[in-house]
Amino acid sequence: MASPPQNIFQALLALMRKIVCNADMADSKKYELNVTVRTAYLPEQSDEIIDRYVFAYTVTIANTGSVAAQLISRHWIIADGGDSVQEVRGLGVVGEQPLLKPGDSFEYTSGTALSTPVGSMKGSYQMVAEDGLYFDATIPEFILSVPRILH
Repeated sequence: MASPPQNIFQALLALMRKIVCNADMADSKKYELNVTVRTAYLPEQSDEIIDRYVFAYTVTIANTGSVAAQLISRHWIIADGGDSVQEVRGLGVVGEQPLLKPGDSFEYTSGTALSTPVGSMKGSYQMVAEDGLYFDATIPEFILSVPRILH
């Protein structure tokens, strides 16, 4: 029996990739959170003489997916302007584990201290969807900076 031409296999493979890709995209939209962050330097809590720079950050987590999800824990990676990198893990945020239904959002404010006037933070929230799926929501990297330090 002669084998089918190679281009049929290539066409079938391309179709299969398209189906898998579309299914993955549909699932990713199902479990989708939008995380935004605003930052503020807190000079009244900082002491530049001893290299203590305190920042507040306000995070808004919006469930833009189609399934309710609860924030279970957090993982932060905090880097100062030098070589120091700190990882922080813990349950919930500000003592809460909010349940976000589709269209809901949750906002909280927290803070961190750095030993340099510039640093960055990034991380993820560990979530569990109402259908039992565990997934991570990425917290995009953002800059912490004393005003007028960066151009």
